[in-house]
Amino acid sequence: MNELPGFAEGACSVQDAAAQHAAWLLEPQANELILDACAAPGGKTAHILEHQPTVKQLIAVDFDETRLQRVAENLQRIKLDATLIHGDASQPEQWWQGLQFDRILLDAPCSATGVIRRHPDIKWLRRAEDIAELARLQSSILDAMWLQLKPGGTLLYATCSILSDENSTQIKAFLERTTDAIHVPLNEQDTAQQPGWQIYPGEQHMDGFFYAKLTKQVTA
Repeated sequence: MNELPGFAEGACSVQDAAAQHAAWLLEPQANELILDACAAPGGKTAHILEHQPTVKQLIAVDFDETRLQRVAENLQRIKLDATLIHGDASQPEQWWQGLQFDRILLDAPCSATGVIRRHPDIKWLRRAEDIAELARLQSSILDAMWLQLKPGGTLLYATCSILSDENSTQIKAFLERTTDAIHVPLNEQDTAQQPGWQIYPGEQHMDGFFYAKLTKQVTA
């Protein structure tokens, strides 16, 4: 990538088209407090700031301190600024005592089955039992992040998986147990019975990806 003209100077970034939808679907607005959970390596963090440079503050958190450094490097390269926090997204009380967020991008840890074409070793490294474990982790992070979202706020759930246990089934279960969560359909295929937008590998030359958009009900 460093060979691309202008890359080192921050004139461009490299990101799959499927991942680029995150910033557009999140719809960050001026003067909002935004959280990018599980942010490393930072492509979506940077894109959010590029899409809406007048946010009040963007917090980027990741459990892996080494990968979090890549977020810092990416932001430095393109001359953008975010607050980076090393922490576990399933336990936000350990690293965040501030206000609830206007918007949260939850790019959840997943099986990465949607990006096998770029990472073929996934086929050998991933085990069947990994999926149930990842689904439990995603569920715990979703519940924790929901508490950090202000009423009226938006949470965008994303994975680079094509497995329903991590995607539509995960979101449907969350909606069933979370009374103040409102499902926001992203297209005609995004229904209450099968919530979310599933992109399969190769669709419009994109990676496999999943998005689900939720808003938090404002109570009287």
